[in-house]
Amino acid sequence: MAKEKQFVKDVADMEVDFPQWYTDVILKTELVDYGPVKGTMVIRPYGYAIWENIQNELNKRFKKVGVKNAYFPLLIPESYLKKEAEHVEGFAPEVAVVTHAGGNKLQEPLVIRPTSETIICDMFAKWMESYRDLPIIINQWANVMRWEKTTRPFLRTSEFLWQEGHTVHATHEEAEAETQLMLNVYKEFAENALAIPVLTGKKTEKEKFAGAVATYGMEAMMLDGKSLQAGTSHYLGQNFAKSFNMKFLDKDGELKYGYSSSWGVSTRLIGALIMAHGDQRGLVIPPVVAPIQVVIIPVAMHKEGVLDKANELKQAFENAGIRVELDSRDASPGWKFNEWEMKGVPVRVEVGPRDIENGKMMVMRRDTLEKQEYALGDVNAILDLLKVVQSNMLEKSRKMRDSRIKEADSIEGILQAVETKNFVKAPWCGCRECEDKIKEQTQATSRIISEDSAENKVCAVCGKKAEKVVVYARAY
Repeated sequence: MAKEKQFVKDVADMEVDFPQWYTDVILKTELVDYGPVKGTMVIRPYGYAIWENIQNELNKRFKKVGVKNAYFPLLIPESYLKKEAEHVEGFAPEVAVVTHAGGNKLQEPLVIRPTSETIICDMFAKWMESYRDLPIIINQWANVMRWEKTTRPFLRTSEFLWQEGHTVHATHEEAEAETQLMLNVYKEFAENALAIPVLTGKKTEKEKFAGAVATYGMEAMMLDGKSLQAGTSHYLGQNFAKSFNMKFLDKDGELKYGYSSSWGVSTRLIGALIMAHGDQRGLVIPPVVAPIQVVIIPVAMHKEGVLDKANELKQAFENAGIRVELDSRDASPGWKFNEWEMKGVPVRVEVGPRDIENGKMMVMRRDTLEKQEYALGDVNAILDLLKVVQSNMLEKSRKMRDSRIKEADSIEGILQAVETKNFVKAPWCGCRECEDKIKEQTQATSRIISEDSAENKVCAVCGKKAEKVVVYARAY
C-alpha cells in the first residue's frame, strides 16, 4: 500500500510491517497500554468493553449447555502442580512463584496459577462421592500468569484474562463428548459472534496440552497469513483424576476414577479480532461484540434542532437495544469520522440541518466504507444493517481464508506456501522427527490434524506412508 494512501497518520503500513501496524492500532484506539511490569498490559475501557461482550456472548452459550460459573483461588500450593508429572514439566518454565508473604518466608511456595486443573481437581475430589454427583461442569472467568519471554499485548502476555472450563464425568465417552461439545461451542461463537471462520481439529502429540490425553484446537487465519490459536479443548482422561484421587462410587458399587476435560479461550481473542478484520484505517469490529454499534455524528450541531434530533435518534436506538454513542464534542465532523472509523464502530449515522429538513440520515458502514441515505429515525433499517455487516464480515473472512489454504507434498512446497502467507495441508507419517524438521526448515508448526484422507499419500518429509493430513502454518 503506497504511503499516500494511508488514511491514518502515524500508523504503519499493514502491507509493509503488519506487527507494527498491530501495535500502532491497539495503542491509538486506546484498547490497551503497557503495564509497569514487563509483559503485562492494562486493558483500557474500550478494550475491556470488547472483553465484556465476549464474556456475555460466551456465557449465554455456556449456560445453554449446562455450564455453571464459579471461582477458584489464584494461589496454588506448589506441591499440587507437581502431582501430575507431564503437567508440571509443561508449565515449569512459565511459572511464577510466591515465596514470601507478610514479611515471612512461606513454609511451602505458592504458584500463581498458569491454569487451574490442579486446584479444581482437588476440589472436585472433595465434592464427588457417588455417580449421582456427576457430571460436574464448571467454568471460571479469571486471570492467569505465564512468565513469557516474548510478549505482545493480547496475543501473548505474562498475565491475561480468560475463561477455563473444567469437568468430571463417570465415563470416558461422556468426557470425550464434552470435549467435542465445547470445541463446537467455541467454533460457533467464533464464526457468529467474532465473524472469524476457524479450522478445528485434533492437535499432534507434540502440540497437545501438558497432561492431556488429547487436545483439540481452534485455528484462525490472520490477515498476514499466520495462524492464531483462538481456543482449545482438552480430553484429560483419568490423568488428573488419579493424581488427585477423584473417585466416585459407581452404580455397580465399585469405586472408580472420574474422567475429565478442560477448555478455554482468552483475551487473545481481541488480538484475533484486530488481525482478522482490521484495515489501514484501523479496527473493524463485528457488531455482536462491538462496544459501540452505532455512533451518531451531528453535523453543524450549533444550528437549531440538530442536537435535539441527534438525542432523539440516540434514545430510539437505545430503546431498540443498540449500543449507541452520540458524539457531541467540540470538534469537526471530519475529525470525528476519522476517529470512529479507526475505532472500528460498525455503523456511523450523520445528521445535519439538511438531513432533518429532508427526513433523511446519512449512514456509513465500517466494513465496506459505503454510505447510503436512510429515512430519518428508521431504527429497523439500522438493526437490519448491523446484521448485514456481521454476516458480510464473516463471509469476507471465510473467502480470504479458503483462498489461502494450499496443498503440498514436500518440505519445499510447505515453505513456498507459508512464505506466500498461506496455510498448507500436507501428508504426515506421524513421526515426531518429521514434524520437527518441518518447523526447523519452514518455521511452520502443525496447527491441527485435518479430516482429509491420507489414503495413497506419502509423508512430505520422509516419503513413508502417510497416516494423517496436517494443517501447517506460521503462528503467533
